[in-house]
Amino acid sequence: MEYDKNNIFARILRKEIPADIIYEDEYALAFHDVNPQAPIHVLVIPKKEYVSFFDFAEKASPEFVYGFTKAIHHVIKSFDLRKDGFRILSNHSVHGGQEVPHFHFHIFGGRPLGRMLTPP
Repeated sequence: MEYDKNNIFARILRKEIPADIIYEDEYALAFHDVNPQAPIHVLVIPKKEYVSFFDFAEKASPEFVYGFTKAIHHVIKSFDLRKDGFRILSNHSVHGGQEVPHFHFHIFGGRPLGRMLTPP
């Protein structure tokens, strides 16, 4: 899968498409999913062009990996999800169900999620 500079997340990063942004720093942008699958469903995307986890792990600098991880931590903490629990999900390629060719994490919480995520 190649990076598409016109994917929806790239367009959100460029502010061409509105998003309900809840956190932004130099490494990441976090916003509410437009089709939430749990009471809390946030997407966290890096502010650089990475297609997948492997692309990110192989190309991102240690400083960027740390900054992106800290952004995810900040979002989880801001929703006070540590006590009751949460799920972090990242899809990879066709079999993993990746729909947008921009590396990202979903953060789910706010209800018991069970063994597998199901729509609310």
